[in-house]
Amino acid sequence: MSTSGVRVERHVGERLALVGVLVLIGFWLHQAGLADDILSHRDDIIYLTGQHIELTLISGALAIGTGLPLGVLLSRRFMRRWAEGAMQVLNIGTTIPTLAVLALSMILLGIGTPPAIFALWLASLLYIVRNAYSGLTSVPFHLLEAAYGVGMTSWQVLWKVEIPNALFVTFAGIRTAMAINVGTVPLVFLVGGGGLGQLIFTGIDLNDPGTMLAGAIPTALLAVAVDALMGLAAYALIPRGVNPLR
Repeated sequence: MSTSGVRVERHVGERLALVGVLVLIGFWLHQAGLADDILSHRDDIIYLTGQHIELTLISGALAIGTGLPLGVLLSRRFMRRWAEGAMQVLNIGTTIPTLAVLALSMILLGIGTPPAIFALWLASLLYIVRNAYSGLTSVPFHLLEAAYGVGMTSWQVLWKVEIPNALFVTFAGIRTAMAINVGTVPLVFLVGGGGLGQLIFTGIDLNDPGTMLAGAIPTALLAVAVDALMGLAAYALIPRGVNPLR
């Protein structure tokens, strides 16, 4: 069997396993009598899911919009001596607990959406910058040498050689950042940011498993959906020659 055939079978197997897990979870909820409790919150789930997606998209777009140019900048030869130091500064968003970042954001920006987006942006930034930097600096030297040898300028080498060959690693960082972003959004409810965290924390406060699961299950499904969509985007956008999934 060809390598591509093996990969297709593996992806199909993963999807079937996921469907099986979801069926088992649904059966367990039905048997435990929680399915009706969860469905009683359907209006709240729909409304808060919209808020959740909005927070994810805004903070994710900001992280991508700032992380990719910063990764490109740090990968330039004149900046590489400071690259690791800059990474350690950005690492603040992942090493400091998310609740602490939210508290600091609330002090600086008050209550509501702005501190929520700022905290989510900061928590997502490192993965994108580091993967963009790693992808660009790992482009084989002989490709760069050949590009300069045929008369390409530095900008042409960046756009036509470095970026296409770094896309797979860069997309891996974006995919990780977006999946983590979806899972972190529930915490921003604590600073008035909205999202499915409202149901999760309300369920915890009231010791109500149905309310808690009404927020937790859609959050988990959103994370899976975002990861799958980013995987499809990577498959579609990354050139065949540098995409090991093809």
